[in-house]
Amino acid sequence: MAFPKHIFKKYDIRGLVDVEITDELAEQIGLAFAVFRARELPQPSFVCAVGRDMRKSSVHLQEALMRGLVEQGVHVLDVGLVSTPAFYFSVGHLKADAGIMVSASHNPAAYNGFKLTREMAVPVSGDTGILEIGEMVEKGQKGQKGQKGEIKKIDGIPQAAAQAEFVYAGKHPIKRLKIVADAANGMGAQYLDELFKMIDADVTRMFWEFDGSFPNHEADPFKEENTTALQAKVRELGADLGIATDGDGDRIFFVDDTGARVEPSVVRGLLAQIVLRTHPGATICYDVRPGKITPDMIVEAGGTPSVTRVGHSLIKEQMRRVGAPFGGESSGHFFYAFPTGVYEGPVTVAAQILQEMTRRGQTLSQIVGPLCARYAHSGELNFEVQDKEAVLARLKERYADGDLNELDGISITYPHFWFNVRGSNTEPKLRLNLEAIDKKTMEEKRDEIKKIIL
Repeated sequence: MAFPKHIFKKYDIRGLVDVEITDELAEQIGLAFAVFRARELPQPSFVCAVGRDMRKSSVHLQEALMRGLVEQGVHVLDVGLVSTPAFYFSVGHLKADAGIMVSASHNPAAYNGFKLTREMAVPVSGDTGILEIGEMVEKGQKGQKGQKGEIKKIDGIPQAAAQAEFVYAGKHPIKRLKIVADAANGMGAQYLDELFKMIDADVTRMFWEFDGSFPNHEADPFKEENTTALQAKVRELGADLGIATDGDGDRIFFVDDTGARVEPSVVRGLLAQIVLRTHPGATICYDVRPGKITPDMIVEAGGTPSVTRVGHSLIKEQMRRVGAPFGGESSGHFFYAFPTGVYEGPVTVAAQILQEMTRRGQTLSQIVGPLCARYAHSGELNFEVQDKEAVLARLKERYADGDLNELDGISITYPHFWFNVRGSNTEPKLRLNLEAIDKKTMEEKRDEIKKIIL
């Protein structure tokens, strides 16, 4: 069948509903994935967990997807309306051979898509199958006709997932705190409700009703404009902290008691130190984008830093390879090596942050303030360029005396500043992240590099 090939991306399948993502395509993806996964397994029939987010289109896309799967003999476990982390949990918890989540993550309302996994929530990425599945869909390839599979509805996954994550966080006490939470009308509300049942807290909920049209703001807390309402409410109520989650609930962000955003690299470093108390000397993974506070904190706690390429499937793969109990991305993804797989654990993250505040007897700003102030960060800056490789070549020539790393794009390090420039996988864009020992140096070097890129 004909479809725009760009929707088969590096980490998932994602596009515009009814224009690029249709019911017909969803059914064909189910058929192709069934054939693809069956080739990897000793038996042609297997078990696949399937979940969906709160977008209106997710209901009929899930139905079409499941039709394609059962047509090829796959037994489907329909785990229903779940966050992406709860979906990942379901794959391992139910001992499924594969899984598909219907979601477009934090994308605007007009989008939807699919996240694919093998057993134990091991991601199927562009490098490990997504592009091949796209080719199979294009060719209309199907397996041999046989007995159809069955669909079994599974209830209680959101509750079981949240409880398992909470237990994994440890038994440390959590004092009563005043919390403001902004779910952006997305799936984070589901597991945060479960978390708040398990702790004693004064909770103010914002934008809590599921609504895939995202009527209040975009469900992407990585963008500062999407946390301004939360920050204002924390200040207004004198809350101890704020929590923000994205559309499908796999990313989590924090606002401290002063209403300031807490850099994900600082959260990552803090969580790494917490994990290292129970896994002394362990390897901790983090992505290549600047956030030097993370490796600093890993080393300070006796751990071994392991830098990875950007992307959830890549960092999960490296965590499994090196046996890391924890890893994190600068974009707000935080991963644990759970008994049910390596994947994001937002309930564990929130619980461990609350436990740490209780253990130290400090406010969140007292804990993270000195860490946030250690380095000055530019934030992620995007530039539209026609020849990405030519720009990277110019940067390498200009900064040839720096320490060059080409793990993912180019990272160049000097004693007083360091930066990473990566190309977008789907657009003619370069992304710059720069950090320095102080704000003045950061601004000078940021502007200097911007001129070279443009």
